[in-house]
Amino acid sequence: MQKRAPPGMNLRELRIENLRVLARAEFALAPGWNVFTGPNGAGKTSLLEAAYLLSHGRSFRTAAREALARDGSGGYAVFGEVEFAGGRSRVGLARTARGLVAKVDGADVAIADLLRRTAVLCFEPGSHELIAGASDERRRYLDWGVFHVEHAFLSVWRRYQRVLKQRNALLRRLVDRSELAPWDHELARAAEPLAAMRRAYFDTLVPYVRGLLVELLPELGEPTIEFEPGFDDSASLERTLADRMERDLARGHTSRGPHRADWSVGFEAARRRDHLSRGQQKLGAFAFVLAQARLFAAQEGEWPIICLDDLASEVDVEHQRRLLRSVARSGAQVLLTGTEEPSALEGIVPDPARFHVEQGRVERLS
Repeated sequence: MQKRAPPGMNLRELRIENLRVLARAEFALAPGWNVFTGPNGAGKTSLLEAAYLLSHGRSFRTAAREALARDGSGGYAVFGEVEFAGGRSRVGLARTARGLVAKVDGADVAIADLLRRTAVLCFEPGSHELIAGASDERRRYLDWGVFHVEHAFLSVWRRYQRVLKQRNALLRRLVDRSELAPWDHELARAAEPLAAMRRAYFDTLVPYVRGLLVELLPELGEPTIEFEPGFDDSASLERTLADRMERDLARGHTSRGPHRADWSVGFEAARRRDHLSRGQQKLGAFAFVLAQARLFAAQEGEWPIICLDDLASEVDVEHQRRLLRSVARSGAQVLLTGTEEPSALEGIVPDPARFHVEQGRVERLS
């Protein structure tokens, strides 16, 4: 008997105010597939950004929160009703004159409390940066997963960042080198649990990723997936920091530690990521995104919401079908955008909810 997929988290309603070109949009979503079509610049991607904001507190397109507000508005707001295994919650995130304000069921909450209520993962035209881009993108990907598994992660991460900031400030104004020793000790202590949480999560994730890479990129052969903690974690980080003190002083920043963590993927036929085509990088990124969704479902008992933005961009029809079949097997709620409905969807998703987006307005078609 085929194992039944766990249920999925559902975004039942979404209300958006002054987010990019969307002055105001309010609509209900279907629990399965939701397809948004319309011309370029109509606001389709902004709909996905809105859902993503409720899960990450930031856009997948830019790290600058101020850039999200519609011209002349001074801020933006996103509200949604989320249905999950334990019930329903009304969640919201607004950019106001006093900064970011998060709400759950009408009450102001810490941003972290909001982000724990909603899980959204997104595959979009820039997702290839997860494979080919800078390491900070891969750390954010990894830390989102750890955040949802380890409730102590955020406090551990913040402690490490505080100590790192203090050590870097000291490196730039140091007079007596002996002042560094206690900060080396504190940084090493703060690094240990952070690195351990990341490695444990990554080790659990790898089998999910490996299976998807073999499925989506069989022509590249067996994948090799490695975690790099940012330092030699078989040795003492405190000792490593002392040994590299002169280099760190010359550069004015700490060169080893979890803030330098990264991970990599290679294949028998493409050992390095720069050997991959843009399309292959995208398929690799999709494998990591869907693997994270599968692991979330296994650990939390429900699927996160999956956003697919402009799937046809640099992904051929046959690979689109592979991606769509992989997602369709999950039973997750899906938000998909494109200038037109992908032909690859036919026969895989028989009756999606359809929406048309134009000039910032959203209309339900079926």
